[in-house]
Amino acid sequence: MTERRRVHSNPEFERRFAYCRAVRVGDVIHVSGTAASEADGSVTPGGMGPQTERCLRIIEGAIGELGGGMSDVVRIRIYVTDITQFEGVAEPLRRAFGDSPPTSTLVEVSGLVDAEMLVEIEAEAIIDGGD
Repeated sequence: MTERRRVHSNPEFERRFAYCRAVRVGDVIHVSGTAASEADGSVTPGGMGPQTERCLRIIEGAIGELGGGMSDVVRIRIYVTDITQFEGVAEPLRRAFGDSPPTSTLVEVSGLVDAEMLVEIEAEAIIDGGD
């Protein structure tokens, strides 16, 4: 059986809802839907752009703990509560992925777990060569 390594970012919340931030199975890392939560549990202020940047920093940290980097991300799924604000998502994505963009899906949803949350991002990464 392939070893599974897990990363937790908010153990209390994750225990409550039975998930973890990311799981690495072999060369593949799966990152759960990641919203813009600060260390104190508050939602990142400032709108879609700052929230997207925070999501990407959390994702980058989880992937890093499991031995990868943002250049290893091959797919993202982005959920937004207002698709007309997409440019606020686009610029942070361009900065995060540069010349190595992953495949991407963008979906407008009616809401996220907290009404102040405007964006949530899932990611998958493949680490060349494995452990």
